Amino acid sequence: MSESGARAVAALLTALDPVEAGVDTFVVDNLPHPTGRVFGGQVLAQVLIAAGRTVPGDRAPHSMHAYFLRPGDPDVPVELVVSRLRDGRSFSSRAVNALQAGLPILSAITSFQTDQPGFDNCDPMPALVPSPEQTPSAMDALAHLDHPVAQFWSHEAAFDVRHVGGSLYLERHEHASGRQLVWMKARAPLPDDPLLHRALLAFACDQVMLEPVLRRSGVSWSHPGLSVASLDHAMWWHRPARVDEWLLYVQSAPSAQGGRGLGAARVYTAEGTLVASIAQEGMIRVPDQ
Repeated sequence: MSESGARAVAALLTALDPVEAGVDTFVVDNLPHPTGRVFGGQVLAQVLIAAGRTVPGDRAPHSMHAYFLRPGDPDVPVELVVSRLRDGRSFSSRAVNALQAGLPILSAITSFQTDQPGFDNCDPMPALVPSPEQTPSAMDALAHLDHPVAQFWSHEAAFDVRHVGGSLYLERHEHASGRQLVWMKARAPLPDDPLLHRALLAFACDQVMLEPVLRRSGVSWSHPGLSVASLDHAMWWHRPARVDEWLLYVQSAPSAQGGRGLGAARVYTAEGTLVASIAQEGMIRVPDQ
């Protein structure tokens, strides 16, 4: 564990600890981000934790559906207002609005469930995937570049991100399948808090969810004039997982049209257990297309 990794994870944990400001109302601060906006994954994670603070302790989140409504100002704290929609025998539902200056920047509905018996099966993880140890880290690929964005991702990021077959940070790739495999793990050990781990899974995935759309179109993050913004996010947690252990994101890009693209992902443990499914649509604009 590096010193910079420990600092980054500690700062993330502080940001994900909402301060109670009233009945079912919380306030959180923002992490710096090279876009100059509030990182959407941060707000997803904060919303989930705020909602989880209002449900019985035996209920874990199993789904979230969220809309990104406005870009957030990183210099302004975010107010999280939770509405208790329903508490049934097995499920609890919450709506959460994340506000700045009284206006919503994100609106979400989350659902929580008690642990119950039932069917237990899942699609298998792809075979013959290179291990994380065999896959180059984005931190190593970017560390030598004297650029603030590269320095952020190589020193200030809380997660070690490893793209099987190469990342899209600096150059595009010719194959146009839209398939992408990414290993991810937090850069420092985390507390044994199941809600925190599910929230951090939401945080981490927002870094890569739209990359398959870029990959399929032959565009890299460094493409001149590229503009990308998340529009909505749907997520299902199937089984417990720790984000301070390696997780494999198996990604695809089912469609891109009208300045929008859809990214999808299945998340597996290194042992091959499916722990989450995710879909996100985003605005993707390229000046010459």
